[in-house]
Amino acid sequence: MPAIVRLAVTLTLLAALAAPAGAQLPRSITLATNPPGTVYYTFGSGLAKVISGGPFQVSIQPYAGSSTFLPLLNTGEVELGIVNAVDMGLSYRGPKFQIGGRNPFPHAPNVRLVMRGSPLLVGLLVRKDSPIKSVHDIKGKRFTGEYRAHLAVWYNMFGHLASAGLTWNDVKVVPVNTVNDGVDALVQGRADVTQHALNSAKVKEADAAVGVRHVSDDCTAQGEARMRKAVPGYYPRVVKAGSMTGVVEDTCVVAYDTYFFAGKGVPDNVVESALKAVWEGGDQLVPIHPMFKEWTHDRAVDADVSIPYHPGAVRFYRERNVWKPGMDQVQRKLLAVNP
Repeated sequence: MPAIVRLAVTLTLLAALAAPAGAQLPRSITLATNPPGTVYYTFGSGLAKVISGGPFQVSIQPYAGSSTFLPLLNTGEVELGIVNAVDMGLSYRGPKFQIGGRNPFPHAPNVRLVMRGSPLLVGLLVRKDSPIKSVHDIKGKRFTGEYRAHLAVWYNMFGHLASAGLTWNDVKVVPVNTVNDGVDALVQGRADVTQHALNSAKVKEADAAVGVRHVSDDCTAQGEARMRKAVPGYYPRVVKAGSMTGVVEDTCVVAYDTYFFAGKGVPDNVVESALKAVWEGGDQLVPIHPMFKEWTHDRAVDADVSIPYHPGAVRFYRERNVWKPGMDQVQRKLLAVNP
């Protein structure tokens, strides 16, 4: 082998050895979401579109619910996901941590937060001609429940009931698997009350089919206290009449934070690249869904989170001086749950 060729080979090998681990970005990654028709599917589609404008493509993979895809992120079979703060806290902490006397989520100690997004708004839903005017009118009514494939919605319904001082024993439970199945039960006349995220495609579909409207939870001081105690992470939000489909009068609903997250095994540079695209692509997100208006830089980092941040996200936020004072202590405390 000529000396110049040997030199070239040697330099190539040395460069490869010197390259930082994980420097090579993948061609594509997967983002897990809830089913089509849900707000989280819309969120996931928007994020995938913006991120795919960068160094790799993102494909959307919908699942029946977070209980289905959380194990896949925990094992590294899927890289990114969209889920809510309550599901994440329950799954991250494991079965010993319970809300409402239960925690049916699979333990996922390897999930890490990338960005805290906008709050998800979920409201009780009835047919437009229903006599039900508020959560206090649902006692004894046919009320969708169980949500075997969509566990987060069980907690939604539990929180709605709790705001009025009610329990599952105060309603006639109509078993369904997913949040979309609950709306189908309402449209088909098998249930009197269900729920869904505000302004979702499924609510628009139901409104076109039979006419639907959201009804208020109890958001008095006492009702708010009951809601917050029942499901830590929930808080009330009043939505103005006419601002969204099915909101025919000022309506008080449940709000809780959305998390854009990853498995801890996802390389730092993949997380940083995805986060950079979202950080700089806010203008592209807002037209996709109005709730992206609250998917802001100010909300990205917060001490009141239920899982630790991914190290790639931590580095990204440090470089932009938005890793707030006290966040290192929060991070250490959350990591100590699953060393």
